[in-house]
Amino acid sequence: MKPNRILKGLALAAVVFGLVTIVSGGRALFGSTEVRAALGHTVPFVLWFNFLAGFLYVLAGAGLLWGKRWGAHLSLLLAIATLVVFAAFGIHVFGGGAYETRTLGAMTLRSLFWVAVAVASFRAKNAPGFQR
Repeated sequence: MKPNRILKGLALAAVVFGLVTIVSGGRALFGSTEVRAALGHTVPFVLWFNFLAGFLYVLAGAGLLWGKRWGAHLSLLLAIATLVVFAAFGIHVFGGGAYETRTLGAMTLRSLFWVAVAVASFRAKNAPGFQR
């Protein structure tokens, strides 16, 4: 598979991932009391970060689909920011803070995904077809 096809697939996945993140995060933050209670021990700063980052996921994915170099830079920013929030989550957990195990899985998935997108986009950003 060509790198451009891989990057286009990752970019499309980023848009879908972003839309799903916005919807699920919005429900968790702004849903009914019952919905929020069913989520258990959410970590507010992780929840807010993921919800707000969802909008940037869509933007980064769109930028990469359009072949814009800023999409690669935004994907790197998302990878770094996600890793920083994941580290802060780790500090929260090791400090005895309440959390849900699924948050650990979700942050692992988000971190791996954005690192992969950043690596793929930086490898492709100087290829023909990428614009400023």
